[in-house]
Amino acid sequence: MRSARPLGLLAALTVAIGALAGCGAGGSTTAADAETRVFEADNGPITVPAKPQRVIATGYAVPALIEADAPLVGISAWARGVPMFAPEDVATYEKLEKVAGESAAETNYEAIAKAQPDLIVIGVPTPVLGDVDVQRLEAIAPVVAIGPKNPAQWRELTRRYADAAGALANYDAAKAEYEAKAAELKQKYQSVLPQLKLGHVGSYGQVAKGNFQREFNDSWGTSVVNDIGGDYYGEVKVKGGGGRDVSEYPSIEELPAAFAEADMITYSVKPDGSVAPAVQYVLDSELWKNLPAVKAGKVFPIRYTEAATYPEAMQTLGSIDESFAPLLAQ
Repeated sequence: MRSARPLGLLAALTVAIGALAGCGAGGSTTAADAETRVFEADNGPITVPAKPQRVIATGYAVPALIEADAPLVGISAWARGVPMFAPEDVATYEKLEKVAGESAAETNYEAIAKAQPDLIVIGVPTPVLGDVDVQRLEAIAPVVAIGPKNPAQWRELTRRYADAAGALANYDAAKAEYEAKAAELKQKYQSVLPQLKLGHVGSYGQVAKGNFQREFNDSWGTSVVNDIGGDYYGEVKVKGGGGRDVSEYPSIEELPAAFAEADMITYSVKPDGSVAPAVQYVLDSELWKNLPAVKAGKVFPIRYTEAATYPEAMQTLGSIDESFAPLLAQ
């Protein structure tokens, strides 16, 4: 593993007198080494720079560290997040060198080495980490692997990404702004939303297989609605780990049984409001048109359901508020 920068004179003196000690959310800085700390990552305790200067980010770490203004020198492609970025973050994303593709297997090790990082943050689920030659990356710089175990974990993960990269200040501000807006909307809809049984149609169904995606609490399309008081009833029949703990893929024939009790149904749409084929497949079904919630006009689209950071989820809140407004008029 690439070693950290040598201690400076002041740091050496500090070590000698044993006067410096600090800690972060993911690890700690000790008096024994004032310019590094141990960060607890999915791949174990990793010694990282206390203040990284050249960071590589992949996967879910990409939007988190762009929005946290981390000192990035290379990223993986993350096209799904671009429509949710602020203009300045789009500019940052476009100018940064892409050292990996959309999948973990598309990692360009030579490009990463050329970027001379002092920290590499890998944001992929643990099962996918097997597609990455971590040992090869460790020969370049310390590698911190932090991957989601379920969709709603983005809140915790974004903090860990920012902490690893020494960029918590912007994270904390974004978190506070989101929580204030979520609390405002929870108050706004408290007279109607908590009393309703909700169902959600996600965008990852497979038309070719004749199935659709039903999402429950703490999934991609539901976790932000959960934050304002919405409850998606039921649970996955057979949990399969990760996203399959909070969503399932019934056949289209099971649509009536899936949403028979739903007072209200939400469904994912693209950031521009258009409907993905997997969702359109459901909306075009005669079975859909006969659902009680559909007949009652209690069907609401939600944009930005792939939000993976607080700034992105702010846009999700805005879409929810815009879509749910008719509830207060009924």
